[in-house]
Amino acid sequence: MQKKYMTIYHDLVKKIQTNHWPKSTLLPSENELTGLYHTSRETIRKALNILAQNGYIQKVRGKGSVVIDISKFDFPVSGIVSFKELANNMQLPTRTLVRELALVEASQDIQEILKVAKSDYIWNVVRVREISGEKIILDKDYFNTAYVPVLTRQICEDSIYDYLENELKLTISFAQKEIVVEEPTDEDRDLLDLEGFSNVVVIKSQVFLDDTSLFQYTESRHRPDKFRFVDFARRVR
Repeated sequence: MQKKYMTIYHDLVKKIQTNHWPKSTLLPSENELTGLYHTSRETIRKALNILAQNGYIQKVRGKGSVVIDISKFDFPVSGIVSFKELANNMQLPTRTLVRELALVEASQDIQEILKVAKSDYIWNVVRVREISGEKIILDKDYFNTAYVPVLTRQICEDSIYDYLENELKLTISFAQKEIVVEEPTDEDRDLLDLEGFSNVVVIKSQVFLDDTSLFQYTESRHRPDKFRFVDFARRVR
C-alpha cells in the first residue's frame, strides 16, 4: 500500500502538470493542504519536500511554495557538454560574461584537487551565463597550465572546450562529478539573479584527458528553477 504522503505527492504533481496551479503561483499553505487532504502537517511537509527535490516547487522564505516552470532545460549530468553546445541545443538567446581571467597561485584546496604544487600557477576563470536575459549560472573554472598554457578573454567568452579540442588538440575524455545543493554565497547573490531563491545547485567536476591527466576543476553554480539534471542509467547484469 502506498504511503499517504506519496499519494498526496502524486496528486500535487498531477495538479501542477495540468496547470491547476500555474508556474510562478503559490501552492496553498501547509495548513490549507492539511485540511484539503485530511492529514497531518508532517505528512504534507514530506510530500512538499519530495516536490521540491524533484524540481516542481521552490520554497521561498516568507512566501511559501512557488510552482516552478517544469519545462526546464535538460542538463546532462553524465555527459561533458560545454555551455556553447548547451546554448545551441536550447535555441535561446545566451551570453557569457567573463568576470575574471587570471593566472594565480593555487589555493591549498585547488592544489589538492588538481594535484599541483604550491608554487604552480593555474588559470582562474569566472564566468556568468545569461539565458534569455537572466543571469542563472556562475561557472568557476581552474585549469592546470601544464595542459592549458594560454587563455584569452575572447576564448573564454566563446568556448574554452572548442579552443582546447580544435586549437590545442586535447582529447577531453571523462569527468568525476558531485552535485550538491547549497545556500547562495555573497558572490552568487552579487553575480546571479537570485531574488526569491534560497539555494543553488552546484555541480563540482574534475575533468580528465584521454591519458587520464586531470586538467580542470570546475564549480558550476545554477539557479534551481531553470534546469532539470538528467542522466541515463543501464542496469548491469
